[in-house]
Amino acid sequence: MLLFRSEEGIDRWAEANGLTRGESLSLEQIWELSKLWYGGRLDPNYPGRSAAEAEAIFRRVGLTSSFWSAG
Repeated sequence: MLLFRSEEGIDRWAEANGLTRGESLSLEQIWELSKLWYGGRLDPNYPGRSAAEAEAIFRRVGLTSSFWSAG
């Protein structure tokens, strides 16, 4: 994960490194995603999650592009 000040900063970094730009998330989205993704993981009976459950978590924090799709 890399942190940038702006969308333009992401574009410049990707271009300078010869990379295709990937997805960008706000700090709020990262925080919400981390709480949903890692919540309960220390429980010894943690059952894991299906691809559909993971996709539902992504949607809850506004990650809806095909990048976040299980299909």
